[in-house]
Amino acid sequence: MKSALHHAWVEVDLNALEFNVRGIQKKLPKNVTYMAVVKANSYGHGNENICEKLWNMGIRWFAVANLDEAISVRKYCPEAEIFILGYTPPYLAPTLAENNIIQGIVSMEYAKELSESATSPVRGHIKLDTGMGRIGTRCTDTETCGKELLPMFELPNLKLEGVYTHFAAADSPEIADVAYTRRQEDRIVNVYNWLAENGHKLEHIHFMNSAASVYCPSPRCTLSRVGILMYGLLPNAPYPVPIPIKPAMRLKSTVVQIEYIEKTKQTIAVVPVGYSDGYSRLLANKAQALIHDVPCTVVGEVHMNYLTLDITEIAESVNKGDEVILFGKGAITANYLAFLYDTIGDEVICNVSRRIPRIIVNEEIKDEDLILEKAGVSEYETNITSCMG
Repeated sequence: MKSALHHAWVEVDLNALEFNVRGIQKKLPKNVTYMAVVKANSYGHGNENICEKLWNMGIRWFAVANLDEAISVRKYCPEAEIFILGYTPPYLAPTLAENNIIQGIVSMEYAKELSESATSPVRGHIKLDTGMGRIGTRCTDTETCGKELLPMFELPNLKLEGVYTHFAAADSPEIADVAYTRRQEDRIVNVYNWLAENGHKLEHIHFMNSAASVYCPSPRCTLSRVGILMYGLLPNAPYPVPIPIKPAMRLKSTVVQIEYIEKTKQTIAVVPVGYSDGYSRLLANKAQALIHDVPCTVVGEVHMNYLTLDITEIAESVNKGDEVILFGKGAITANYLAFLYDTIGDEVICNVSRRIPRIIVNEEIKDEDLILEKAGVSEYETNITSCMG
């Protein structure tokens, strides 16, 4: 898979992607449609191949962060339903309508600005803040929230089709967090029903993220927004999920030089990957990478274009040109790297530089490559049962 033109490459496993998606779909109620979250260049995997694969699998809904991403997805999936989770400047309302993009509407003020700037109706879903505390119309009292939303339906250049919210703690097994997630769900469902009772029956209501889609899938949803889990990473590592998943991304490079350090009696392998490629400096002297499936520790600093691995124990079997797996196989996952420097797996895969080519593979699904369900799932199941019935 390597090329003399490139110092490193990413393997994107489309079989892993399909395996993960099918597993998640099996957890969803029959009335819930899968919405693939492909923001940030499909979490670093590359929009073209990911979106085309998902479309060929029958996925018709896609979520992105901004208009630029939406237009990118439209290029690969001309007939898709594309939903923007983030902000689009109101002056671009005509572009939203022209490209048949659905915009998240975060406030009455924003709704007015879009309507005033549009030359034809813009499709929209209303964002409610049910407890995330970030953006959206504040929603604690059903009637108060509903009455605040009613004027949106009178705006001439908006076509309101749905309502949505973000869960704050659906990936936590703590009983208080599970109860909080249930309250958030109840709040949006109550507003959705109130609007219907007052003459505005919306087609869609969505609130489930990756974690909620597998831990507490709700038939009260019409769409399920699945992001990180689709790519084979845990929403809240190290807490397990109730389905097997396989990471869809592997970051690879090669050994370009081998040196013996007399002072420390170590043999090191030089690998041409560094922080400019998205491999964090914070992983120095902490992380491991695989050579011949043997974990080798990063020693010394992670430089802009290089890092070094301690290969003392396997020095006799390592040669220049040997493959190095920086993450994506066995225990060396993006979640593992994230744990080492107090971040999340999402950041690790999204930070992989675009200068590194993405190479498509379709590997056989093997048990040893899966992140499997563990006993800790029972904690979720017990608490969800007690809080949600």
